[in-house]
Amino acid sequence: MKPLFKSLILATVFAVAPLLGVTTASAEGEKYILVSHAPDSDSWWNTIKNGIALAGKQMNVSVEYRNPPTGDLADMARIIEQAAASNPNGIITTLADYDVLSGPIRAAVDQGINVIIMNSGTAEQTREVGALMFVGQPEYDAGYAAGLRAKSDGVKSFVCVNHVISNTVVAERCRGFADGLGVPLGSSMIDSGQDPAEIKNRVLAYLAANPDTDAVLTLGPTSADPTILALQENGMAGDIYFGTFDLGDEIVKGIKSGIIKWGIDQQPFLQAYLPVVILTNYDRYGVLPGNNINSGPGFVTADGLELVEKFAGEYR
Repeated sequence: MKPLFKSLILATVFAVAPLLGVTTASAEGEKYILVSHAPDSDSWWNTIKNGIALAGKQMNVSVEYRNPPTGDLADMARIIEQAAASNPNGIITTLADYDVLSGPIRAAVDQGINVIIMNSGTAEQTREVGALMFVGQPEYDAGYAAGLRAKSDGVKSFVCVNHVISNTVVAERCRGFADGLGVPLGSSMIDSGQDPAEIKNRVLAYLAANPDTDAVLTLGPTSADPTILALQENGMAGDIYFGTFDLGDEIVKGIKSGIIKWGIDQQPFLQAYLPVVILTNYDRYGVLPGNNINSGPGFVTADGLELVEKFAGEYR
């Protein structure tokens, strides 16, 4: 890691003042737009908004966050096209569905706009659309590491609660987990949808139909929070092995209370913060890291909650 990037990352640890927005003004004139696939209802992305806001302030550039309010990917494709039409210096975007989003992203690159893929997508897809790099968590690798950890803890079967079934890259978490355990994924991944009540009911139904299930794996707060309620309702909270991706207030409480064994932190703050820093330095000085950046995975357990609790929902 170059000293400049290292010093900027370390600086964020001490920047704890609340951020009032996700758009900053720029005396230099650079403008960067982050486009995500997240609906307005997904609070996990607040950390992303804080990341670009802080980077914009520190680098003295203009940053904007845009997303499809309902999470509709066709709408997201149009937002990328609109962002490119405004001729920013760079676009930071997720690649939640290659078939839907690769065209608008390639068009932006062909227009001469620097693009960084973050959060969703793969290194291979990043190259194919012509983006500069990928900043995020290799999802299969993260799932595989989690599966190996669970296997060493004696887990042999599981259910993966997938609240974003349309995002094929995220589903790699479930496949990697199954491979880490050494079992077929089969019907162990359920499409839970995003409605909290429906998620809870589907988890309860699966566990009732499959009472010998050793473990539950959720893919973020959207599915983890209702799953906690489901396990509290059926009396399995604290007894069944429960791991989750990502962090959030209820997940942190679940880890602290012993309901959740671990949470996998992909560090979304860095997924937003680093692309703004990288693009700014690339535009100003022509310097660019030579490789993609893995922001995760990192396992958070009850033993390491102090900083996570302090910054949960803000920078963690």
